[in-house]
Amino acid sequence: MGQHTLSNIHPDAKIGKNVVIDSFVTISKDVEIGDNTWIGPNVVIMDGARIGKNCQIFPGAVISAIPQDLKYNGEPTLVVIGDNNIIREYVTINKGTVAEKGIGKTVLGNNNMLMAYTHVAHDCVIGNHCVLANGTTLAGHITIHDWAITGGLSAILQFSTIGSHVILAGGSLVNKDVPPFVKAARFPISYDGVNIIGLKRRGFSDEKIQEIQDIYRTIYQKGLNVSQAMAAVEQEHPVSPERDEILNFIKNSSLGIMKNIGSK
Repeated sequence: MGQHTLSNIHPDAKIGKNVVIDSFVTISKDVEIGDNTWIGPNVVIMDGARIGKNCQIFPGAVISAIPQDLKYNGEPTLVVIGDNNIIREYVTINKGTVAEKGIGKTVLGNNNMLMAYTHVAHDCVIGNHCVLANGTTLAGHITIHDWAITGGLSAILQFSTIGSHVILAGGSLVNKDVPPFVKAARFPISYDGVNIIGLKRRGFSDEKIQEIQDIYRTIYQKGLNVSQAMAAVEQEHPVSPERDEILNFIKNSSLGIMKNIGSK
């Protein structure tokens, strides 16, 4: 472990092998940090942080501060961060709020990049391979699935869900759930087509992308309400993992999915 003499690390914190801790870092007692992680200058890691291997945490980040939630009464909760994450300057990740059952936690998966000034509020769950661009702001209890990208200065309403392989335009104000594989833009947040470029980069075939486009034409471009669109997709489109992911997302949406551009 490379610990700078001007850092302040509680002796009970559990620090892995080959962890580099730079100057003016503060690490509290109830903290675990995995092997080969770098903690940059002026980072603060508070009680309840569980940080994986090979992460990079840049200057000024604050990990596992208490939630900005008036219901929180000091209970022990967690931030759980996986491996190979890049957490840039002044990112804030708040720990969870105790739920009715079990311990509350905020979760960040593996291989994500959180760009400067991103805020992740209590009880959010972010998957793997996501990119949250500069200034993205997540309210509490948000779920973001794998491979999603948020544009800079996006603001996302509490309890929202962002599907896999979604890309949000910069400055998006998200107040509805955003289903998988799509682009979303404008205000109110609206369907802006399938994320073709992102899907190609991740190895989706032209045929599979065409299938996804056809499903979203049924959902968004035939003048059907949500229930009618779901029934039409089930009847008209053959079973596939992507079709079922879209249908299951819509069935489980708590806020309702975003509408099409120009729809009322």
